[in-house]
Formats: sequence, C-alpha cells, structure tokens
Amino acid sequence: MAIVPLAGRVRPGTGKGPARSARRAGEIPGVIYGAGETPVALAVPKKEFELALKTAHAGGNVIVAIKLDGAAEKTAIIREVQRDPITHDILHLDFHHISLTEKVTVEVTVHLVGTPDGVKNGGGILEHITRTIEIECLPTQIPQHLEADVTSLAIGDSIHVRDLNVPNAEILSDPDTTIATVVPPTVMTEAAAASAAGTSTEPEVIAKGKGDEAKGKDEK
Repeated sequence: MAIVPLAGRVRPGTGKGPARSARRAGEIPGVIYGAGETPVALAVPKKEFELALKTAHAGGNVIVAIKLDGAAEKTAIIREVQRDPITHDILHLDFHHISLTEKVTVEVTVHLVGTPDGVKNGGGILEHITRTIEIECLPTQIPQHLEADVTSLAIGDSIHVRDLNVPNAEILSDPDTTIATVVPPTVMTEAAAASAAGTSTEPEVIAKGKGDEAKGKDEK
C-alpha cells in the first residue's frame, strides 16, 4: 500500500469554535493520537486531503505521512472520516499514529466477483450480507479490498469468511460469518401466494337460508 504525503498544522484550541474556524479557512479539523501519546488537534487543507484520498483510491484504508508545522513526519492511518449527512462534506478526521513495523487491525471491504450459477440459470437472487471483515497485518500489506468469487454458487449455497484468502494477514472475523448467499426467487403466482397464506382461490359459496328455499319453491 502506498503512503500518501500530507501537510498540516497544529490547531490551537479544541471544541466547535476552532473547528468551525478551520473549515471557514478551507481546512478540515482533526486529531492525531497513538498509544501512550497525547492527542494533538490539527487541521489539513481540504483540497490537499481530497487529492490524497483520490490518489490512494478512496474507500479503503489510507496511510499518510503527515507533517505538522515543519516537525518530523508521522506515519498514520486514517481511522475515521466524519461527513455531514446531507452535504457529505468532510467535518472531522481521526489519524492513528502507527509504526510500519508493527501490525495493525483494520476493516477491509469485500467485493463480490462473478455471476452465480443459481442467478444465471435458476433465477435466484444474490444477497451480499457481510461487506467488510476485520484483519491484522503490517500497514504496508493492507489490501485495498478483498474479492470473493461467487460464480459457482447455486441456489441455497453460501460463501463464508473461512472461504476467503488474505495473503500476509490474519483474519480476525468469525470464520462462520456468511459473506454472500443465493436465495430462491421471491416471485410467486397468485395461486401459490394464496396457498402459502392458507386461503383458497375457489369462489365463495353462500348458504341459502329458509327464506331463499321457500322463494326457490315459489319460482318453480
């Protein structure tokens, strides 16, 4: 995994006021922390950070070499990107200071590859149940994503965490967790739907009362 250079500054003060001031100045407020370290409030240029995300293929785990106010670079992984729920603008960043020689725990996205046989030939439906799994590995060996080949899945078949192969990493997620499964089609005919509901499609017969029987005799 590539390490993306990123410049920033130490941000004096914490709280909403200084954070808003940073955003008005075209920066993104954030914090960098590490084991046994005092967290440091910071701000990075918005355009520079967005370019860093594009360079590192946004959506996966991103490692940066961040340099604050001319101090020595720190290698960090972006742990959280907080966004506005409406505008999707980045509101805050969490950086975790790491060592390139020590393993880290991260979540990696799982992409499904191929069209299942049960979908192509049986009309089934592919359900993607688990979209990320947790792994442990060296920072430079974090994969952008994992691929799960679902081509051979028939209706009723599933692929699980234990079926995935992640080179140079230990999978921490439960091996029995289902990644994807192919289920039968959900479309039913009217008769089948009625049968499943325990009802009949036959016309309803209304019993005749005594008055109706007498009326029938009068009509003969």
